[in-house]
Amino acid sequence: MCQHQPRCPQWRAPDHLAARIVAGHPEQGWSMLCNGVIVFDDGGEILPDGRAVAPDRPAPVVPLAMAA
Repeated sequence: MCQHQPRCPQWRAPDHLAARIVAGHPEQGWSMLCNGVIVFDDGGEILPDGRAVAPDRPAPVVPLAMAA
């Protein structure tokens, strides 16, 4: 897919998010990278094989007073 030099990382590579944006839609909260990955503003992804990757967010912290 990538026509850039140097070539962007393939979608299966660990650094796949370093690929260039080929279609940016910040008003809708997503961008498509040249390797076919769709990246959402919350950090979630849709991979070219159709799999969804959940956003990488830390678990919410529950105050001790509420935990009991």
